[in-house]
Amino acid sequence: MQATHNPYNPGAGVPPPELAGRDALMEQARVAIARAKAGRAAKSAIMLGLRGVGKTVLLNAFEALADEQGCQTAFLEIDPDKPLAHQLAPQLQHILHRLDRLKKAGADLQKAFGHLRAFASVFRATISDIDFGISAPATGDLVVDLTELFLAIPDAAKKRETAIVLLIDEIQYLQKGDLSALIMAMHKISQRQMPLLLFGGGLPQLAKLAGDAKSYAERLFDYPPIGPLEAAAARQALVEPAKREGVGYAKDALDYVIEQTGGYPFFLQVWGSHCWDVATKSPISLADAKRAGANAVAALDEGLFKVRLARLTERQKSYARAMAEFAEEPINSSNVANALGLSLSQAAPIRDELIKKGMAYSPERGLIGFTVPMFADYMRRAMPANAAAKKKR
Repeated sequence: MQATHNPYNPGAGVPPPELAGRDALMEQARVAIARAKAGRAAKSAIMLGLRGVGKTVLLNAFEALADEQGCQTAFLEIDPDKPLAHQLAPQLQHILHRLDRLKKAGADLQKAFGHLRAFASVFRATISDIDFGISAPATGDLVVDLTELFLAIPDAAKKRETAIVLLIDEIQYLQKGDLSALIMAMHKISQRQMPLLLFGGGLPQLAKLAGDAKSYAERLFDYPPIGPLEAAAARQALVEPAKREGVGYAKDALDYVIEQTGGYPFFLQVWGSHCWDVATKSPISLADAKRAGANAVAALDEGLFKVRLARLTERQKSYARAMAEFAEEPINSSNVANALGLSLSQAAPIRDELIKKGMAYSPERGLIGFTVPMFADYMRRAMPANAAAKKKR
């Protein structure tokens, strides 16, 4: 089969050729956007899931839905090394310029520009020159100033019969103060029923982080869990792209790929792509799938897992390897500490370092798991022996 016709897209955040198993989420987003644009109450949502489940893909799909409905959108991926104000201000300026093109600037839009100019000035955020706008005060308190800005912009959007849709990926990397300010600003938006929605994506610990920042965050947002695809959707994700190219799968080959990938969307694309590359004819056989699996694992080891392992210090690698001693995730943190021959208090700082680096997450107190599916398998391949763990066990 021709490599140029390979229908799979195994890239980070790249839309798959078949967005399977996410119809309910897409419909919920469509309804929320339509309600916000119509001036009705609509609830923002933050998707929670591990790496490779398709959160970024869904955020891009939500952005496309909002664009189709004539809304004004801004998409940003949180940089943990930059304050939220620095990342948000340029995006909000782009939205205001687009609103300006919808209708000649009036007092409402000038007010919004004034708030943005004051906001950027007080928080030293870089935006392009704004040569008009009603002067607005800024307090230097992110909660107050972000809330005022968030109220001014959708007010201008409302008068132009549109809505603002913010799409923010990797929200768990926000500093606690920035996350708290964002939540409080969205709370005011919700109370006023202003046409501004937030769709976010983050690792599973984000719900707890948001709740710790502001208790009402649990009621302010929906937190749909995004996990691996059910078997039928996983089959659809594999079969339909190949089918459009006139290629099928043998049933045992399909079952094998789904078992090997665990139904995770990113891994389905990786395995599907390698299946296509090794097969010489249709249908793709079990032998093809097994050869493709070996190639897929090698490619993931080199291109995905190895890079993440290289970011870790030696003690962090030891902790991650100890985690990999246990078959089921999430793991009790005390068991990992015992495997390392450390007390829980001695191991806790290493655990926290892995969480801050985005390599691990804690779904609830005392538990820990890898944020990347199949990383435990890789750790066992990359570090076959763990003398400390074996000695302890």
